[in-house]
Order: sequence, then structure tokens, then C-alpha cells
Amino acid sequence: MQFSVLLKRGLKERSHESFSGLRIFMVMSVSLLSGLLWWHSRVAHIQDQVGLLFFFSIFWGFLPLFNAIFTFPQERPMLIKERSSGIYRLSSYYIARTVGDLPMELILPTIFVTITYWMGGLKSSLTTFIMTLMIVLYSVLVSQGVGLALGAILMDAKKAATLSSVLMLVFLLAGGYYIQHIPGFIAWLKYISFSHYCYKLLVGVQYTWDEVYECGPGLHCSVMDYEGIKNLRLGNMMWDVLALTLMLLLYRFLAYVALRNL
Repeated sequence: MQFSVLLKRGLKERSHESFSGLRIFMVMSVSLLSGLLWWHSRVAHIQDQVGLLFFFSIFWGFLPLFNAIFTFPQERPMLIKERSSGIYRLSSYYIARTVGDLPMELILPTIFVTITYWMGGLKSSLTTFIMTLMIVLYSVLVSQGVGLALGAILMDAKKAATLSSVLMLVFLLAGGYYIQHIPGFIAWLKYISFSHYCYKLLVGVQYTWDEVYECGPGLHCSVMDYEGIKNLRLGNMMWDVLALTLMLLLYRFLAYVALRNL
């Protein structure tokens, strides 16, 4: 009963924020602009397409994270007051918050990917499109978990925003697009970057060994031999999915533990 009441209240309170005109305008504008910039890109121009896939992983890594940072700092006074009066258990509140966020956080990225994917000229396969969409949505949930954890641990929106900016910069650089040959002593950073795993999965479902790109005048090479893809060391994608799953559970667990210490 606690979960049901909290879920209904949360959906009513956050619907206007998640689907505000400004936020919808921003997402639609970026999706259309991206689609026009990458308009009907081709595998022959592999660098352009790989850049679009990396943009997917970064844009939907930043946005959910920064939106989630402010959640618990803003709700802290209400949460402390209502919990101290014994109205509901923290677990009921947290599960209701998590479930209620799903429709709020996943609808806009679904629209974004649907528009940009087909305008951008990525593989015209319904299966590949659905897998790309599922990867982006899964990354959104992980990114949101990072934001919730940072907000719950620091309980200060400004400090959390500053720390998240530094964290996302690290994830951006270690994602595997800008720098492929990372020095060994710092290469471990990519293993804690959820955008790195998202990028790998997006590339892995988009290309096959039999596809080629123009690697020189009149020359065609295998897509998998392209330097930017080869250095990703694509293999069993289930390991990448497992890494994202562990991050999803870890960050949300950390957020819950931090809330218990309020």
C-alpha cells in the first residue's frame, strides 16, 4: 500500500518536470540537429557513423546523470519529515521512486534514438535498431543511478554537480573514441566508465566482419580493422552487459545506503 501511494504521488509530482516543454524542445532539437548533421551517413565513411554512436553514449550519459543529481537533495526535507513520523518505510519510498522514474526517463531517449537513428543512416535493420535502443535505455538507467548515488551521498546539489562534471569528463576521455591508445598505467579508467561499455555495445551490434569501408583511393578494408573499432577489442558482448548490470545495481545500492544514513 505504501508503495502504491508513493508511486502515484511521485508520478503526479514529476510528470510536469520530466515532460516540460523546455525539456521536450531540447531533446527534439538535438535529435533533429543530429539527424541532419549525420544525414544518411554510410559505412564507407566509418568515422562519421562511429562518431554518431559515441554521441549516443555521451549525450544519454550526461543528461540523465545531471537530472538525477538534484533528486534527493531537493526531497531531503520532505523525506526526513515524513520518515520521522513513521508514515512509510524507506524501502517503499526508494522502490516507488525507482519504478516511477522508468516511464519518465525512458520515453524521451526512445524518441531521440528513433529519430536520429533513421535520419543518421545507421543500419536499416529493425533488429539492430531495437538492440541499439535497448543499449541506450540501459545506459540511461546506469547513468541515472550514478546521479542518484552522488546526490544521496553528498546531499548538496552544487557539490554533486561539480563532482559529476569531473567524473563525466573522465568517462568521456576514457570512453574509447577520443583516445584509443591509452597508457597502461591509466588504462583502468575505461573499466569504470559506463559510457565505454555503452559505446562498445553500440559498435558491436552495428557492424559485422563482412562490412567494408573506404580506407584509401580505390581501397576497401574490413570495418573491424578500422583503428577506432579494432582498439575496442570487441568480443563477447555479454561481459559488457554484465559490467553495466553490476554498475546499475552498485550505484543504486549506494544511493539507498546513503539515504538510510540521513
